[in-house]
Amino acid sequence: MATFYEFGLDHQVVRAVTEMGFSEATPIQTATIPTALEGKDIIGQAQTGTGKTGAFGVPLINRIKTEEDHVQALILAPTRELANQVSESLIAFGKYKGVRTVVVYGGQDMRKQIRDLKRKPHVIVATPGRLMDHMRRKTIRLQEVETVVLDEADEMLNMGFIEDIETILKEVPTERQTLLFSATMPKRIEKLAQTFMKEPELIAVKAKEVTMENIEQQYIELAERDKFDALCRLIDIHTPELAIVFGRTKRRVDELAEALAKRGYRAEGIHGDLNQAKRDSVLRKFKNGLIDVLVATDVAARGLDISGVTHVYNFDLPQDPESYVHRIGRTGRAGKSGVAVTFATPREKDHVKAIERLSKKKMTKREMPSFEEAIEGQQQLALNQLRSLIADGGADAYRQAAKELLQESDATTALAAALKLLTKEPDMTPVRLTAEAPLRAKKRREGGGSGAGKPYRQRRGDDRRRSQYRGKDSGRRQSSQGRGGQQRKAKHHA
Repeated sequence: MATFYEFGLDHQVVRAVTEMGFSEATPIQTATIPTALEGKDIIGQAQTGTGKTGAFGVPLINRIKTEEDHVQALILAPTRELANQVSESLIAFGKYKGVRTVVVYGGQDMRKQIRDLKRKPHVIVATPGRLMDHMRRKTIRLQEVETVVLDEADEMLNMGFIEDIETILKEVPTERQTLLFSATMPKRIEKLAQTFMKEPELIAVKAKEVTMENIEQQYIELAERDKFDALCRLIDIHTPELAIVFGRTKRRVDELAEALAKRGYRAEGIHGDLNQAKRDSVLRKFKNGLIDVLVATDVAARGLDISGVTHVYNFDLPQDPESYVHRIGRTGRAGKSGVAVTFATPREKDHVKAIERLSKKKMTKREMPSFEEAIEGQQQLALNQLRSLIADGGADAYRQAAKELLQESDATTALAAALKLLTKEPDMTPVRLTAEAPLRAKKRREGGGSGAGKPYRQRRGDDRRRSQYRGKDSGRRQSSQGRGGQQRKAKHHA
């Protein structure tokens, strides 16, 4: 594997990259950086977690001419979170070279963004909707842009940004370098590449080469009403350091996060309807270990690069098989092992098979976890905590109290009582979740890229987010034990 010293990069860029802890380039970086440095157009087929930000970011920063005070590079990203993460990486790559990078996205104060843009940045990272707002205000001019990067192009297609992207690309000089990165290549993205790119070189890193071998994949076939108890028992059995639970809709995420908190788990949810301050707060808590479980929709989690995730739980099957690969790619990173558990109702068997065909790996079927297994998992956690305390010598102050206790009882009984106090028994507090309709595998629509349903447009705030689906999923309100309730329609999709 190549090192960053071998690419002929500016020494200031190499210094910044190595200070970030990157000694060797990933496969996508090794294949992409030399070609990008030559100024050629590239289609990079790779998912989050492969190092693709470095693949386009390092050569982009290397090519910036800092003595010129105008926008030389533009990166488009589908979500605020991804735009923020990309800009943070580019700022780090260019800190010694003096490259100025600004990020703009919806939900952020427009006046602040305009002030930032007056600093004459060399690089702009943006979501499409907010960029077009600035273009209409003439607060961003793209006439001298030399490099354009489309990051997560398939997700921008799914969110309905494709027409905005075409409008933006028409405003950028035709003599430019274009880099397009996408996990999948639906026909609409291929058409975009044919229209706006010049003899692009295709560079692909397959999903199975990235993380799949490090992830233990399981699935449980169960009724919708049993999902929540199964999730709680699995968390008790696995005792994950950090876990992500994926729900299909915003309503589902809200209800799951509330129900988990009600049963004593440190959990919070994230989806597209949260304001930016709340989203940032939840992610900060998760990264710092203040919460153990992040409940998220696919769109909200797309582009998140959080290290240390040990478990992924697919509470609902994703809308398309490709999203499954993105979901489970949140764990099993940096050579570490991970566990991904998927819940599927009996009517969703075909969708599970479609996922297995895409990932080229069969999921291990496991039974519904039992109450006894959950208790055993928590007992093991208590034992490990005791062993750790003994090894650290942190219980010395309690020796006298322990001796007095042993005069009243034998050692085994005393230790068993201590374990009982430490062991968190499964909480069976009743919760109510709205049932989701079963997901069925559907034929791919030519223009839709990754799913079924009729496209429609939806504007929310400053940043336009358009959903590909107009699903009117309905279900009855019920407890996790299946007790009745009234029907409600799922109005909000991620």
